[in-house]
Amino acid sequence: MAGGIGSRFWPQSRKARPKQFLSVVGEDTLIQNTVARLNGIIPIENCHVVTHDRYVEQTHEQIPAIPKENILSEPISRNTAPCITFAALKIQQKDPDAIMVVLPADHVIKNVKLFQETLAVGIEKAREERALVTIGIEPTHPATGYGYIQFDPEDQKHPDELTALFVKTFAEKPNLETAERFLDSGDFLWNSGMFIWRADSILQSVEKHIPDVYEAFEAFENEIPADEEPDCILSAFRNSPSISIDYGVMERADKVYVVPGSFDWSDVGDWKAVYDLAEPGKAGNVIEGNAIVHDSSRCLIQSDNRLVAVVGVNDLIVVDTEDALLVCHRNSAQRVKNVVDYLYTHQLEEYV
Repeated sequence: MAGGIGSRFWPQSRKARPKQFLSVVGEDTLIQNTVARLNGIIPIENCHVVTHDRYVEQTHEQIPAIPKENILSEPISRNTAPCITFAALKIQQKDPDAIMVVLPADHVIKNVKLFQETLAVGIEKAREERALVTIGIEPTHPATGYGYIQFDPEDQKHPDELTALFVKTFAEKPNLETAERFLDSGDFLWNSGMFIWRADSILQSVEKHIPDVYEAFEAFENEIPADEEPDCILSAFRNSPSISIDYGVMERADKVYVVPGSFDWSDVGDWKAVYDLAEPGKAGNVIEGNAIVHDSSRCLIQSDNRLVAVVGVNDLIVVDTEDALLVCHRNSAQRVKNVVDYLYTHQLEEYV
């Protein structure tokens, strides 16, 4: 899934070059790394990308090995349930027994071997029991920026063994006190937004729990002539409600399992996450590009071209691009989205 613009990564992330096309960690972009992590477990010709119309060519340029017909375009953004339903119907046409691994294109995962082992457990559960499976991340701190998944601890016979656990409930992003209680209980995981299921299983669940979405895309159960497909896609997305797969299906379905993931994971949700993933240098600063730092500590500084100088400051994020400059406190990184909202509201979309 590669349809968002990553507004919390402004001013680097723009409508013309969204977050998934940025090189946040290392030289390759987030979407390139997402596809590379599947090497050896899913053939490249079986990989599909769902993205917005405006990003189809960029996606093909970034990952030329993926067949161009596997890059599915969304004319309108309608959240994850329509995106997944569309992809599931297209994939089921190719293979009625297909198992889907659904991944956001903007995660950072460092232990690829363990990640693949975790996926393999989920794939087996989806194949054997036609279950809906998600990957939960073992929490390292009481985060308030993630949803949580509660599993049945009685399923966890051997805590060190990778296994699929029955999901008792999903919880929305909590306040700090609730997050601390979740961690203390020992049976909650972060909701990663990664899923595994048979294509027919998720389609049956969509039809049952969010029939409006299913009905909007029902035409894609059959082959559609190439010249008619753009109009059919536009009509489907227009007629579909905007709803997440978590809320629409996962929180309502009966046979849902979670595989705990202990690999290093980040959804890289904002600039603070970029700082946390980096290896700070002197005084804890992370510097990329042309910058001078004096008497300052724990800052993230990025400059595309111009010289940036910071003096006597701490815990700042400074991102300088050709036409925009961001300066914010690291702990306010989530609020960068408010800047993008302001730009849209005041018709300053040339900066978005």
